[in-house]
This record gives sequence, structure tokens and C-alpha cells, in this order.
Amino acid sequence: MIDMRPVAQPIGKVTVVLGVSMFLPMTVDLWAGDAHWKVFLQCGFLTVVAGLLIATAAQREVRVLNIQQAFLITSGLWAVLPVFGALPFILGQPGASFTDAYFEAMSGVTTTGTTAFPELDNLPRGTNLWRSILQWIGGLGIVVVAMVFMPVMKIGGMQFFRSEGFDTLGKILPRAGEIASEMTRIYVFLTIAAILTYILLGMNGYDAVVHALSSMSTGGFSSYDASFGAFLGAPEWAASFYMILASIPFIRMVQALRGNFVPLWQDIQIRAYLRWITYACTIIVLYRLIVMKQGENPSDLIRETVFNTISTFSGTGFASTDMTAWGHLPLAVLILVGLIGGCTSSTGCSVKVFRYLVLFQAVRAQIRRIHSPHRVYPLRYGGRHIEQEVIDSVITFFTLFMLTFGLLIVGLSLTGLHPKTALTAAWTAIANIGPAWGPEITANGSVAEFPTSAKWLMILGMFLGRLELVSVLLLLLPKFWRS
Repeated sequence: MIDMRPVAQPIGKVTVVLGVSMFLPMTVDLWAGDAHWKVFLQCGFLTVVAGLLIATAAQREVRVLNIQQAFLITSGLWAVLPVFGALPFILGQPGASFTDAYFEAMSGVTTTGTTAFPELDNLPRGTNLWRSILQWIGGLGIVVVAMVFMPVMKIGGMQFFRSEGFDTLGKILPRAGEIASEMTRIYVFLTIAAILTYILLGMNGYDAVVHALSSMSTGGFSSYDASFGAFLGAPEWAASFYMILASIPFIRMVQALRGNFVPLWQDIQIRAYLRWITYACTIIVLYRLIVMKQGENPSDLIRETVFNTISTFSGTGFASTDMTAWGHLPLAVLILVGLIGGCTSSTGCSVKVFRYLVLFQAVRAQIRRIHSPHRVYPLRYGGRHIEQEVIDSVITFFTLFMLTFGLLIVGLSLTGLHPKTALTAAWTAIANIGPAWGPEITANGSVAEFPTSAKWLMILGMFLGRLELVSVLLLLLPKFWRS
């Protein structure tokens, strides 16, 4: 029998934090003279009480976790938090169904950024702020989980980073709690820096906070139907910078702040990520300039391309223009980079750069073995030997990811969606990216016109994608509960 006390304790505590966070948008609505503040007061009170009840049900805090409890905590957090996160949408938005409210909350905490609301411009200020707060909390949560829990759970090759989190930092960060604390500090610092930057570039304080929270979480929720199209120019360059920062390993930034910049400069994953961003931007810019022969100002075209490509690559999902108008090749490049995503131990999405680097090495080594079957081809990553267990985990994750992606496309098609819509909706859900394209997508990019069954399939896809599939699918095995 699994002891659920260590599982209930952290879920209850985070739920309390979520409830306390509701008082921030309450204050915004109250300041604006909007009676909607009462909704956040009620929801905040209910959520705090529920969180305290969950936490105290454990009777006492247990500091030692086994592997089963670690899996249950990660899945439990991302299943429970959207329930309470949806309360302000259910009670505060007339006509909002539970499906739409839960979809919006799940999209928030998984930092996906796809919305189920057909109009954002007319939402109360507190509601749009709450959407971004959900993403910010979810982004911080996934960074901590990726650094503390996933290496222990050996999900998708993350065991490769176990020594990095607990040994490389050694005396600086000897315990998981201290790692989480350091991650939180750098996350808060960068968020404040983004807020100040946006204000200096012309945003008002409210818009700066909303978009900074979404930028650093690589979530992509905006307070405008036009998304980042409301802030063309210098803010796009600033957002591109912060989206890149948010999608590189936070552990490297912690080390840099401690005075050790060498790991940041030498990280093979960061260098590959920046290199691939450059390749993608170059291909799209050249295609738009030469093939499409668009009459835009070249500097505007470059800025627009760089911003939207980085937004898609990092999984943020901001948009400043209609990317489908760029042509078929740019759209194919955007879909491809969305399936790559950011770096491990970041708020970035999708498969992650690290896994592709390992996968490419494994494929290359296999091809060499076919040519010279008696030679040994050891795989190395950043000078370290890659164990076969890591390679197997990466290949298993990649296979499950692509299989789930395909099944989602089929399932969404069966709900009646157009094939293009089904493809991009499955892509945006499983990779936690945000944008989707197709006839059923509304003018502001929402899935409000999707059938209920399609929304629930996307909810499942977002949940599986954010928790990297294995940590959820393992819970379905009877052996997990017996052993």
C-alpha cells in the first residue's frame, strides 16, 4: 500500500499558494472598480481552505519519498491545480462551461497557451492576469520537477542530469529544497527584469506584468486578441531575448550567478539550441525575401520572423502576425522547430534539444556499426559518456511522443475537425506550444468552436506532453501500484 501522506503534503501546499495568488488579480479588479474582484475573493478563500485540508490530511510531513510517490506528486499536481485554477473562470465568466474553464486552466499550468475563450479584449483585467499567473506558476513548477524529480524517475533520459543537479553544484546546492529555492530566485529575478524592460519599451504596467509572466514561463497567454501584435517593434526583440533565456537550462543561470560562467558557455545543448534557432530564422527570412518576394521593409520582416520563430521554437506561442501567410515552407519549419522545443531543465516545451542530440548520436553510431560491426562506438555528450540506459530512455520517450502525437491527430480528426486543424491542434497540445491553424480556429486563435470531445483530447495531450508521457502512463500499470 502506497503511503499517500508525502503526496498530499506538497499538493496541498501548492494549492494554498495557488489560492493566495488569486488575491493578486482580485486586487487588480478592485483597483479598477470592477465588481469581478468578488469572484477571486471567493475562489481564493475556497482554494486556500481546500489546500489546507489536503495538506493537513497527511497528519504529518514525511521528508523521504520513494519512486512511486514521486510519480504521484508530479501527475497529481498538474491534475489538481487546474481544477482550482478553473474556479475563477467558472464563477466569473457567464456561459463558460466546465470544459472551457478546465481547458483554460490546464493550458495555463502546462504553459501551452492555447485559449478556449473567443474574446480576450473584453475579459476583466483580473481574469487575464490570472491566466498569466497560472502559466508562471506552471513554468516554475516544471523547472523544479525537471531538476529534482525527473532525474530520479529516469524519465526520457533525464537521469543523465542527476549528477549535474546534485553533484556538480555540490557544496552550493546539496539538497533538492535548496535547488528549488535557487531556481525560484532566478525565475523571479528574470521576471522582474522582463517587467521593467517592457515598461521601458512603452508597455503600461499591467500589460508588462501579464506579458512578462507569459514570456518567462514560455506560456504565451496575452491580454489581447492580437497577442503580441499589439506591441510591434522593440518589445518583440525584448520578448525574443527573454523567451530564449526561459528556454535554456536554469541550472546554468544559477551557476552563472554564482560566478561560474564556464558551464553556460560550454553547454552543448544551449549552443545547439541557438544554432538551430539561427538556421530556422535564416531559412524563413530567405524564403520570404526571395520566394515570396514580399514588399515589406527588410528590417521589419527580419524582426517579425525572428520573434515568431523563437516564440514557436521555445513553445511560448506569442504571435505578432499571421504566420500561415508566409508560405508552406516556413510553416513546415515552424512545425518542425515546435517538435524540437527548448532545453531540458527550462520552461521550454516539446521533446527538448538534449534528446535530439542523443538521438542523432545513437542513429549515427548505428549506421557506423552497420559498416564496421566489430568496432565500438561510445556515445558522449559534453565530454561525458552516455550510458545505454539513457539512450534507451530517450528512444522510448521519442517513440511514445510521436505515437501519441499520431493518435491525437486521428482522435481529433474523428471529432469532425478539418485535417489541418486536427494536425496543428495535436501538435500544439502534445508539444505545449500554443498556436493552432485551421478553419475552426477563431480570429484570436482560440479553440472556442471545437466540439467538447476535441477539447478534452487536447486537455489530455497537454497533460501528457507537459509531464513527458512516461510519468503519467506508468500510473496505468497495475504493477506500479503493487510494487
